[in-house]
Amino acid sequence: MKQIRWRDFSLVSKIIIEVGMIAILLFSMNMLFYARINNSMQRMDNVYASNTELTELSQIFEKVQDNMYSYLKVKSSQALLDYYQNEAKYRDQLEKLNEENIDDSVKLLERNIRKMSETYLDCTAETVAAKRGRNVEKYKRKYDETTKLYGYIQSSIEELNNLMFQENSNTYSVLRAVMRYLEVSNTIIMLGIVAGGMVLLFQVTRKMFGPLSNMAETAQLVGQGNFHVKMHDTDAQDELGMVTRAFNTMVENLDLYITRTKASMEKEQQMMERELLMENHLKEAQLKYLQSQINPHFLFNSLNAGAQLAMMEDAEQTGIFVEKMADFFRYNVKKGQEDATLGEELEAVDNYIYILNVRFAGDIHFNKDVDESLENVRVPSMILQPVVENAVNHGIRDIEWEGKIHLTVTGDADYIRISVKDNGKGMTPEQIESVLSGNKEHCNEQSDSTGIGMNNVISRLELYYEEPGLVEINSDGENKGTEVVIYIPV
Repeated sequence: MKQIRWRDFSLVSKIIIEVGMIAILLFSMNMLFYARINNSMQRMDNVYASNTELTELSQIFEKVQDNMYSYLKVKSSQALLDYYQNEAKYRDQLEKLNEENIDDSVKLLERNIRKMSETYLDCTAETVAAKRGRNVEKYKRKYDETTKLYGYIQSSIEELNNLMFQENSNTYSVLRAVMRYLEVSNTIIMLGIVAGGMVLLFQVTRKMFGPLSNMAETAQLVGQGNFHVKMHDTDAQDELGMVTRAFNTMVENLDLYITRTKASMEKEQQMMERELLMENHLKEAQLKYLQSQINPHFLFNSLNAGAQLAMMEDAEQTGIFVEKMADFFRYNVKKGQEDATLGEELEAVDNYIYILNVRFAGDIHFNKDVDESLENVRVPSMILQPVVENAVNHGIRDIEWEGKIHLTVTGDADYIRISVKDNGKGMTPEQIESVLSGNKEHCNEQSDSTGIGMNNVISRLELYYEEPGLVEINSDGENKGTEVVIYIPV
């Protein structure tokens, strides 16, 4: 049979055995201390019980006297009933007093109180009986006797209470000293056990620290690139032995792995660079494709309106209209391949609203509230005009009430918030989800539109800032208006 050596135990088993021994010792000491403390506490609880009983005896004795006096005074059945009840209780309490002749001042005083009380109760019974028999002379004489006895007994009870309190105080002081001794002795013993356990634990686990320190030094050398170091071989079957053998095997394999990894990293780096270049080219192509989507119908219809205006009005108005048209399309063509400032975007929106109001006789009620300090921030071009266009075409056009569009620009440390809000037809949650997911282009490219819809704006913002969720759409439902909010990262 193979002999089991201490070093073959697992680390967990060794620690459990060592800590378990200390825990058993501590538990045993605590149980012993608890039993001794509990016994002392019970004795302390009983110290002043005799004073409590004497106080209760005095209170009942006083009630007997008061009940008898009440009956003599008013001769009520309730007073008589209370007298008999308290008289019975007082007799029960007297049974707890000493009745033997013992050479002890406390016991002798208890015996005297008991004898006087029995005489007192006999006298009160005769007093009550004389009162019930209407013997006035007798119950007055008996009442005087009971009153004298009542004074003697009360003073005796007070004297006995004082003697017992003094005796109990001495006993309490002794018990307090015993409790203090138990506390100090238990603390010293507990500290001794803890100190001894710590010494034992250190002695037993000291052999674990050597291999761990060696492993830490060897691992540091390996971390510096030296893969030719090893730990000392061991035949121990615990976790440290297994980790030592596994560590040596790992170091041997690590050198081979590093060599192979270096050979493949260069190829992988080249592949990643090619993939990144292709991804950048793809994003650039997508951005240019999205920026090029402009519907010529808007240009044709707008120029048509300009021709009609020239026929009906003076050349000055026509010139302003054509100038606004020229500025709008010049901005569109110029900025289609680059970004713009927020101020330029707002100017494009103003030109667009002016053109529409010429075409539709001033029916577009538009106002804006802009933080002018943000107008120099650069943003993707043609992102605000399509949103305003959607508010016109899908929000306030063909409604039966006066349509209004309000644009606000505010900012904080993280984002610039651009809000385009109308009081038009509103949107259902399904419609909002469809637009934001790109399943539905919320514009009509075959009508009076620049051709740049919400999907185009959302896609270009995500490509430009490489961040999703920069557009949100809010609506309380049908005929309750819509708000489109664009967040521009600062």
